[in-house]
Amino acid sequence: MASSGISRVRRQLPSSPWLFAAPGLLVTGAFVLWPFLSTLVNSLTDRRTLIPGKFVGLANFRELLHDDMFWIGLRNSTLYVVGVVPLLVVLPLLLALLVQKNIPGITFFRSAFYTPVVASIVVVGLIWVWLLDDRGLVNAVLEAAGAGQVAFLSDQWLLLLSAMAVTVWKGLGYYMIIYLAALGNVPRELHEAAAVDGAGAVRRFLTVTVPAVRSTMVLVGALSSVAAFKVFSEVYLLAGPSGGPAGEDTTLVMLVQRTGTGLSGRVGYASAISVVVFAVTVALMLLVLRADRKEDA
Repeated sequence: MASSGISRVRRQLPSSPWLFAAPGLLVTGAFVLWPFLSTLVNSLTDRRTLIPGKFVGLANFRELLHDDMFWIGLRNSTLYVVGVVPLLVVLPLLLALLVQKNIPGITFFRSAFYTPVVASIVVVGLIWVWLLDDRGLVNAVLEAAGAGQVAFLSDQWLLLLSAMAVTVWKGLGYYMIIYLAALGNVPRELHEAAAVDGAGAVRRFLTVTVPAVRSTMVLVGALSSVAAFKVFSEVYLLAGPSGGPAGEDTTLVMLVQRTGTGLSGRVGYASAISVVVFAVTVALMLLVLRADRKEDA
């Protein structure tokens, strides 16, 4: 009786599945698909903030090849991926191993490690600026120890490394939770069997834990790669709108914001940079997935 009633409803309302999917499709179309298509179209025009612009083909992309700031942004975004992703793949796993044990007070440490994740990036950035400023806490401690000041926020490379440290510190708790869920699915019998065979903690980690959570490590690597390449807030808050000394710490997303905003913003050119960012992030995802498939093979 129940199945016949469901079949009758389906015959009467053939569009009912689309009615349930309509809200999600509308939101996706309005806030994902339409902006994406609009960016693609704008990248082929010379549109400005208050001027519709005209079709110029691939002129914006050809200009990118001769834009020094574009190459600086590409260099910094690439270095960010190289410096941040390995740490965000390994350190959260080690942290998850430390806090997965059910011992008194461990919930407090799990919450403490996760607190930076829910904290506002603006608040986090201001805190780190106060810490690393020439008159900040870190330099005050260094001066008290007789080491002298360190130009964390005025040296090109130290500023970029400081921004990477903020990204790693803020992301540790998020990826730790992902690893905790994966570690909960690792059979305890595997660790016990390895221990019986005489394997120590390091060997059990390399031969049991890492293979068991390898797919999760691939996921973390993909997520952190995309996030690192699209970094904006950390560098912007530490370096300022100018992108550090002579703009040498500018990332691609910062260049998009700087180029495409304001009354005279070059929307078409900024859209071309955005298309490049999209293409590189897709390439990063494909590289990670391809590496994972090779490991499986």
